Amino acid sequence: MSTATVTKPKAPQPVRGSRRLSLPVLLLIIAGVLVLTAIVRLVTGADGITSTGQMSTALRLAVPIGLAGLGGLWAERAGVVNIGLEGMMILGTWFGAWAGYQWGPWAGVLFGVIGGALGALLHAVATVTFNVNHIVSGVALNILALGTTRYLSKFTFADAPQGSAKQSPPISSLGTFDIPGLSGWLDTLNQKHWFLVSDIAGLLGGLVTDLSPLTVIAVALVPVTWWVLWRTSFGLRLRSCGENPVAAESLGVNVYKYKYLAVIISGGFAGLGGAFLSIVASNVYLDGQTAGRGYIGLAAMIFGNWMPGGLALGAGLFGYTDSLNLRGGTVNVHALILLLAILLVFGAAYLAWRKKYVPAVVTAVITALMFVWYATTDDVPNQVVTATPYLVTLLVLSLSAQSLRMPKADGLPYRKGQGK
Repeated sequence: MSTATVTKPKAPQPVRGSRRLSLPVLLLIIAGVLVLTAIVRLVTGADGITSTGQMSTALRLAVPIGLAGLGGLWAERAGVVNIGLEGMMILGTWFGAWAGYQWGPWAGVLFGVIGGALGALLHAVATVTFNVNHIVSGVALNILALGTTRYLSKFTFADAPQGSAKQSPPISSLGTFDIPGLSGWLDTLNQKHWFLVSDIAGLLGGLVTDLSPLTVIAVALVPVTWWVLWRTSFGLRLRSCGENPVAAESLGVNVYKYKYLAVIISGGFAGLGGAFLSIVASNVYLDGQTAGRGYIGLAAMIFGNWMPGGLALGAGLFGYTDSLNLRGGTVNVHALILLLAILLVFGAAYLAWRKKYVPAVVTAVITALMFVWYATTDDVPNQVVTATPYLVTLLVLSLSAQSLRMPKADGLPYRKGQGK
């Protein structure tokens, strides 16, 4: 009779560089960036980079990106990669405009959610029931949504008053509002251009000025999503499907049901983002209106490490860079080149401290080029302003890629009963 030696399993070692930032550290980083931004504003004279109007526009542009990102978060936490967010947003813009100009803006909001959910249902059937590759299904949905809305527009909007084959008639506005007293006081303080004080006033003023009711709802959905997914038994079951569906099934969780629910909710969020574009952002549907925001929303979700708070920060960053197209773009982007160069100095120093010398040297070279670019120019071409949101997307993802942790079963095929 032989005996076996049982060894106590070692605790898993933490992966270097994958630690999640604590709240105090994150707040310290945000405060540091705000101080640097205030310094850059004083040096460059580009007061618009922290103005109330700039921040208000940034919030309005961040909402559809954030809603698309929330949609991606719901689906991927259940294990379904949702590349089809762009197509679901497209359906949301069309359905929202179609219902909105006939029955009013709130009907348009409802139908936008329904349109996105219908697209998500197709994605769920393909990926969950038939195990189609998630990327292939998402791309196919994007193409299908684009072609379908263009086809439908020819029969619904072309003969409508003030409409055309590529544009809907005007949609009634949901209206906007300011926080009484606070909005005006912060705007006055922002216009004094005091160091840091006016910059903080501009940031806060943008959050309480010219708000749409749908903006308030969209912002509220961020903490609601966190509470549902991380503080309820429903959320626990849903997240277990994205981490280990076999183990979840063994505990009695209907994995297919939760995946379907997650993807449909995901489409509803993306459709709401599309409805926001056609009803709030422009009061009209336009062909190509989403302009890749579904993909940027997916990038914001990845930047946020599949967490609602980080996603909101990512959406705010991309919304801010997108707003530069509308308000003093060339001057403000030129000032942000200096800000980016200063931030890269800290990045190079951090990499050198971590003994990552090759990335540190590469970052230092890029930093030097950014300083030269700023010193030898007075503004930037309009093409650079237009491309800024997409360049920021690529830059942020490349810098944060090493510290990301996606759900373990995200995108993996699953069949009911496969663990038996």
